[in-house]
Amino acid sequence: MKKIFWLGVGITIGVVAARKLAAARGAVGPEGLNRAVGRASDAVHDFADAMRQNMGQREGDLRAALGLDAERPVGPRH
Repeated sequence: MKKIFWLGVGITIGVVAARKLAAARGAVGPEGLNRAVGRASDAVHDFADAMRQNMGQREGDLRAALGLDAERPVGPRH
């Protein structure tokens, strides 16, 4: 009974280790690098868009509070 238990434990550890190695190998290659750079680029782009939108809203709030250029549209300056 003990031998069967330890055989099962060994097989389970082997399968988990093989999957981890396959995932690590995929992350290290050129495809993994491309995916990582793409994710970072998307994150930076999303952050910049959110900043532009919030800056425009905040500028509008400040102008309204100070009574400056009430009819001037506030938006991103591209």
